[in-house]
Amino acid sequence: MSEKIQVLVAIDYSDDIVQRLRDISPQLKVERHFPKVPDRVWQKTEVMVTSSTFPTRQQAPNLKWVQLNSAVMEHATRMPLIANHDIMVTSTSGIHATPMAEYTLGMMLAWEYQLPAMFKDQQQRLWRENRDDIYAPRHLNGQTVGIVGYGSIGREVARLANQFGMNVLAIKRDVMHPADSGGYREPGTGDAGGEIPERLYPPEALATMVRDCDYVVVLAPLVDDTVKMVNADVLEAMRDTAVLINIARGHVVDEAAMIDALSGKKIAGAILDVFNEEPLPKNSPLWQMDNVILSPHIAGNSAQYHEKAAAVFAENLQRYLERRELLNLLDRNKGY
Repeated sequence: MSEKIQVLVAIDYSDDIVQRLRDISPQLKVERHFPKVPDRVWQKTEVMVTSSTFPTRQQAPNLKWVQLNSAVMEHATRMPLIANHDIMVTSTSGIHATPMAEYTLGMMLAWEYQLPAMFKDQQQRLWRENRDDIYAPRHLNGQTVGIVGYGSIGREVARLANQFGMNVLAIKRDVMHPADSGGYREPGTGDAGGEIPERLYPPEALATMVRDCDYVVVLAPLVDDTVKMVNADVLEAMRDTAVLINIARGHVVDEAAMIDALSGKKIAGAILDVFNEEPLPKNSPLWQMDNVILSPHIAGNSAQYHEKAAAVFAENLQRYLERRELLNLLDRNKGY
């Protein structure tokens, strides 16, 4: 019998999750070590799942594949282990599609129905005489949403928006190949064929796309090409009735330019879950703006996060054993 594949779980997965990973195959020897990993374990590890614990190459000479417990790869690609060595890296991309798409549609509804203002009235026990004028929403049906980054989350936003009767536009790096490929997708979610958007735009045409949008949802990964992708020119091109939603990374948007646009009412508002600096500094003007809804970087959160993440790892473990291509594999040329 060949030697077992040593799998390290450097995450606080439950006993049930660890046992499910062990049950995948007798070829696997799965050990959980959290928060500290003994040196003897590093030495024999071939596969690991982790959030922020990374060994040196000297510590883990047999390591071939790292599964991240998050969708974001930017922190991992800066680690010497990943940056300087040919080790496969995969992510949990796909598991955030449901919570982040629901967050997006929920915030659109909150904006249209002015829930923040309504909550303030509730706290003050205020029943406005002109409430029919103040609380008169535009319906999502018939409005246009532009999705900046048509990955797994963007595709689920599109699916839900389409169900609400919204028109969908999207930015995609390769507009000639609209179908999704190589990524993990939870059953029943997304737009695998890329059939929902009325039109796909390349990143260079972002300012053109936003001219037709009532909502612009930023979902692009943070790489060199996307830093301040939503800049002053893009914000200037948006309608003065449009709302910017950023649930990607703070630095994808030029925050100073956005604050100027919000202050000058060049755009109607913003819904922000991510910022240039986190926690958001107490002196940030965003806290006091009445046309901004803030949340503390929680759009992708889920009470079932570990279970969802482990499902991706389990699928990839099976593929690893069968020598098939792994899902959500890092493309080092793209950076994600």
